[in-house]
Amino acid sequence: MATQIVTLVGVLIGALTSYVATAVAERARFRREMTTRWDERKLDTYIAYVTCIKEIQRAAMDAGRARDQGADDSGALREMEQSENRRSVLFETFVLLGDERAATAAHTVNQRTWELLRAARTPSSGMAELRPIPLVEALNVLHETARADLAIPRGASPR
Repeated sequence: MATQIVTLVGVLIGALTSYVATAVAERARFRREMTTRWDERKLDTYIAYVTCIKEIQRAAMDAGRARDQGADDSGALREMEQSENRRSVLFETFVLLGDERAATAAHTVNQRTWELLRAARTPSSGMAELRPIPLVEALNVLHETARADLAIPRGASPR
């Protein structure tokens, strides 16, 4: 009878150990999946946000170029405003998903973008007034902080 109890206790301990090991492994797998899921959303948001900034910049430059040539700038300004509206919405997602350093860098990009928007909306401004706004430098900092947030090593290439 004592050997049967020892055997039963051994089986129970083995089953409990197996259950605990499986539960721990499943929990770790779930955490990895969630991290990957949020990183994918972050990457998509970062790309969409930067794309909007580039669209704003391109449209502002097109408006300045049109003014320099005495042409109509209304199409470029309309495109710029549409991109600005998308940027505003994307920024909220950016702040929700991004880490603090990336959000701070995005705030700086917003400031430079607003400077560009103000200058582009001024009827007398042309390319000369738009070029010195340091938006590219702010974007470079944002790229670096986004890479760090996503744990993308410098020099990594997509496969």
